Amino acid sequence: MKDKVRPVRLKTVIAASMAVWMVMLSLGSAVVMANGYEGRPSTENTLGLQVKAAILIDADSGQVLYEVNSEEPLPAASMTKLMTEYIVLEEISNERLSWDEVITTSAEAASTPPDGSSVFLAQGDQHTVLDLYRAMAVGSANDATIALASKISGSEQGFVTKMNEVSKQLDLKTAIFTSATGLSETTVISAADMAKLAQIILREHPEFLEYSKLQEYKFRERDKTAIVNINWMLGTNVNQKGLKHLAYEGVDGMKTGFIDAAGYNFTGTVKRGEQRFISVVMDTSSKSARFNETAKMYDYGFATFEKKTVLAPKSVVETVKTVKIKKGKKKSLPVVTDKDITFMVKKGVEPKIEVVSSEVKPDTELVAPIPVGTVVGTVTYKYTDDESKQELTRTVNLITTEDGQKAGWFRLMFRAIGDFFAGLFNGIVNLF
Repeated sequence: MKDKVRPVRLKTVIAASMAVWMVMLSLGSAVVMANGYEGRPSTENTLGLQVKAAILIDADSGQVLYEVNSEEPLPAASMTKLMTEYIVLEEISNERLSWDEVITTSAEAASTPPDGSSVFLAQGDQHTVLDLYRAMAVGSANDATIALASKISGSEQGFVTKMNEVSKQLDLKTAIFTSATGLSETTVISAADMAKLAQIILREHPEFLEYSKLQEYKFRERDKTAIVNINWMLGTNVNQKGLKHLAYEGVDGMKTGFIDAAGYNFTGTVKRGEQRFISVVMDTSSKSARFNETAKMYDYGFATFEKKTVLAPKSVVETVKTVKIKKGKKKSLPVVTDKDITFMVKKGVEPKIEVVSSEVKPDTELVAPIPVGTVVGTVTYKYTDDESKQELTRTVNLITTEDGQKAGWFRLMFRAIGDFFAGLFNGIVNLF
């Protein structure tokens, strides 16, 4: 009897185990077992990302496409250098610094601990801003970062003050900078704010990608080997024997980071066709894991979303077809939107938008002559994602489609007389 019962029990156990396994998969069991650096628990999410925090946004609009715990401030590690890189680019664009300017290495930069990424600067060494910037962008060199920070603000601490000032200007609400390099675990920022900073860099300084996409860079002519880009996910690494398994088509930036308190972090960007995404993953378990988890988000983004123009440029707004002008041959001018409105939407979904507000300039500013193409107001549209209920708004300008020529004095005089008597007549009618 026992021999007969045993197989039945075994089948029952196997069936039950399979059922549990299937349920775990349907619930995203990977997130239950997911671990960050040194076994720290990951944050539960539907993609099974093994991260403490993550976000994926559209680079053009900033539209959030996926997020996990994206508002919690966490140690940024060397992703902090994105702010340093941004400030250097700002200094150059404002002509307070130039790429070929030579920087003499300060004692502070030379004393940077060599246990992290470094180009081993010695006090008094001289290198151009461009050389130091490339070392920072490609190899995340901490001493090169301090050298640039010292040049701009006199010391790293002075530069940290500047970093926090710029952070407020950019409205990075969670960012607290205590170092230029990110070696300090008290430097924190949320995934959402890091993605926002990355978006600002790409929008205001697209030349940034010229440096972040370099596969390698030889800092000194006498150096035996070149600095290899720490971003192993670069699309061009598909031809690199040891890195091609991590290469992802279209990746051309931006910054990795690691300290014990942060785990392995990565802020990345990828472009395919007209779509460019920005991503952030924080506290993954290994150097490769940060790229693997990022790839999951990119796969999701490209498979799920497409750009769709929901309002063409030069569209007529039903609620504001014309604007009144003063002292013109015509009393009003037709207006249209100046540009298109595009959202990232789920593939196969037809988005619906609605006008939520419009604003026209005051009469005192709408006085003829008014050239064609003059901005005379704005209109704001709202799109609501049916699935996530995320509400997105876009504001576009209203522009004139005709010249508003100034009327002659004779026309203006008779118009004034007509307006006077019309007002007088209406006043009399209102008495009764």
